[in-house]
Amino acid sequence: MDKTAALASEILLGIGGQANIARLENCMTRVRVEVNDDGLLDIAGLKKLPGVSGYVKQGAQHQLIVGPGRAAQVVDAMRELLQSNGQTTSSEDDIAQNKAQAKARYQAPMSEALRKLANVFIPLIPAFIASGLITGIINILKRPDIVGDLATQYPNILGLLAIFGSAVFAIMNILVGVNAAKVFGGSMAMGGVMAGILSSPQLAQIHLFGENLQPGRGGVIAVLLVVALMCWIEKRLRKLLPGSIELILNPLLTTLITASIAIVALQPLGGLISDAIAHGATMAIDKRGLVVGAVLSGAFLPLVLSGLHQGLVPIHVELIQTHGQNALLPILAMAGVGQVGAAIAVFMKTRNQRLKKLIKGALPVGLLGIGEPLIFGVTLPLGKPFIGACLGGAVGGALISYWKVATVITFGISGLPLALTIVTGKVMLYLLGFLIAVIAGFLFTWFMGFNDPEE
Repeated sequence: MDKTAALASEILLGIGGQANIARLENCMTRVRVEVNDDGLLDIAGLKKLPGVSGYVKQGAQHQLIVGPGRAAQVVDAMRELLQSNGQTTSSEDDIAQNKAQAKARYQAPMSEALRKLANVFIPLIPAFIASGLITGIINILKRPDIVGDLATQYPNILGLLAIFGSAVFAIMNILVGVNAAKVFGGSMAMGGVMAGILSSPQLAQIHLFGENLQPGRGGVIAVLLVVALMCWIEKRLRKLLPGSIELILNPLLTTLITASIAIVALQPLGGLISDAIAHGATMAIDKRGLVVGAVLSGAFLPLVLSGLHQGLVPIHVELIQTHGQNALLPILAMAGVGQVGAAIAVFMKTRNQRLKKLIKGALPVGLLGIGEPLIFGVTLPLGKPFIGACLGGAVGGALISYWKVATVITFGISGLPLALTIVTGKVMLYLLGFLIAVIAGFLFTWFMGFNDPEE
């Protein structure tokens, strides 16, 4: 064990072990820890550790001074130890148990990597939801058959709302860069800088390889590629450079090396991938609407079980960035709607009172687009109802795709609330598809039947 790992291990012991850590981070020179129980701290022992040159307490935070450059190395080593020693606890709740068992059974090899990818975008969900709902409100306010001539009388209000609703997309790449650096284990500020370089309007003034560079080319795909490389370079330099100069040279070299490779190779590559995703998805839905919609919606729940659904998150974002609307999300939403119909059929057929009670509690949130209680508590454990739900979702997805229903948000909401974000002129078609998916899920499950569990 090297000196950094040894110090990380001793600090963990001195602060009371993994269970006592509430928050762990670092600045340039200090390891910063917040704990659950101060009584478990061995402050005297921590001060005596070789490599710890001082101790400071600020509010609830305990700070160990280990020197410039060293702090990041020690915290990285501590996190590796925490990850290797991590333990999971099982819940007594039936739904939680079924969920854990199903995901363990069906988990695909790439699911963990895709989960990390999805974690880049999950913190942005509140911003996406707000943006989509505001855009939906604007669409309503522009309709004279609903609000009269409000739009012409108060243009400034609509203008401000448009700014509020589009703000997240103006800084989308920066937000993704910051979050990606956090997920990939690099400096969050540096991740934002890399995204800022890719999005800089001044790129358009640079003539390279016979053409002007394109600011923002490749969207979030390019940002993800570049920030992943940046984090890798930053970590390697942290290990290679002496601690006394690492703090100064690491960000300088990381920026110069990563940005150069980004401009020459990764941004063009990201542009090719982005274009292929956006145009490929749109062409598939346009040309083979019914079939593509049925396959996407019908297969979505099995993808959820395997964890592969998280790989679709960047596609949602790319569709919004490229086309200003997302035709994929309403299709996939039908998968959860089919669960509602299947659960209603189970409720009407079963004699198991416990199961009836479970469905009563899960149906309202299922209608709102939160389908996990129905999936892991009702349909999946029973088997055939899960298949019936997938088939019902496939019917709804086929129609939604055929009708070219789209939303103005990336992801984050589903079910009935998604209707508030559907593009103008397609809201009633979305609701009709919703109703048909419920009916189809009900009928498939009713006629397929299931083995009614005993009390």
